Amino acid sequence: MNGFSIHRFFAIIRKEFIQMRRDRLTFAMMFGIPIIQLILFGYAINTDPKHLPMAILSTDNSPFVRSFAHALEQSQYFTVVGQFEHEEEARQALARGDVQFVLSLPSDFSQRLVRGERPPMLLEVDATDPSAVSSAVQVVNEVARSAFDRDLEGPLQKFTAQPGPAELRIHLMYNPDRLTQYNIVPGLMGVVLTMTMVVITALAVTRERERGTMESLLATPAVPIEVMTGKIIPYIVVGYVQVTVILLAARVLFQVPMVGNLGLLYLGALCFIAATLAVGITISTLATNQLQAMQMSFFFFLPSLLLSGFMFPFRGMPEWAQTLGQMLPLTHFLRVLRGIMLKGNGFADSWPDLWPILAFGVVVMAFGAMRYRRTLD
Repeated sequence: MNGFSIHRFFAIIRKEFIQMRRDRLTFAMMFGIPIIQLILFGYAINTDPKHLPMAILSTDNSPFVRSFAHALEQSQYFTVVGQFEHEEEARQALARGDVQFVLSLPSDFSQRLVRGERPPMLLEVDATDPSAVSSAVQVVNEVARSAFDRDLEGPLQKFTAQPGPAELRIHLMYNPDRLTQYNIVPGLMGVVLTMTMVVITALAVTRERERGTMESLLATPAVPIEVMTGKIIPYIVVGYVQVTVILLAARVLFQVPMVGNLGLLYLGALCFIAATLAVGITISTLATNQLQAMQMSFFFFLPSLLLSGFMFPFRGMPEWAQTLGQMLPLTHFLRVLRGIMLKGNGFADSWPDLWPILAFGVVVMAFGAMRYRRTLD
């Protein structure tokens, strides 16, 4: 047996670097994934979100109301995006997720304030994601005690003493006990579907190419869209089984409520499953082997996990990260899930997040069909 050879040793090292250079996709993944993680965790992830959207429900437009709104915005935890005069408009905005807080003030708020009656202020909070609102809820109590000090001068200054000139009542809606499983368990459905549908589909088609069975399929008269949809349908059935199992576990093990319509939830799941399967099929047309398919699947899964609002509050991210997150189907599917299960949203409330999922699926499917057609040549 020959001894250790420095020449052969360096020859093998050189050969490995040559292979890495030739496999450009793997080489790019080795550098791209750490860079993406560094950027996302360093810049996009924020567990203390600020500038959360708030609406005011009141017909009173007095200096006291404006002072309180200004004080909330000065805390940097709130951004007043509008003022409603009708309760139903505010409820719909809260259900759709357009705002995360609704501050309700009585129409005679100012008159009762100057009379020293401590008028009530009701803050309704979308608590479907408790971590996103916990800091803001603590801040609003402090703001309520000092927001009116500048306006309460002279004989009104006596009302600035504790417990404050107005009574703040906080109503945590949809998740009053701030149970994390109400937020995590529905989100896990989207995460599990993303991981399994994309990875399994990408590997299944790539495996066929490696084993040579794809050539037999290409020799048939089937057109690309027939092949792609034919491969997707069985996995839709598998996806529905996963959805059913997770819903049963959510109800039986974690007591997560189902306030909305179950059929609408399954419809939303169908849109999402089809979109993620289209990603898997498209990845399989780009990858030359199973390793590349796995790498590309992870490249799609990682941003989906971090930018969708599953692990970290969505509104805590900077605008550029939110823009990227809005392009991902998981972001919209999580809103659909939590809206139906916790808020009882109907089709009209869910549609603003359903159509982006459908649009994403159509675009990715069209790109995958073009890539598959090229393989026929």
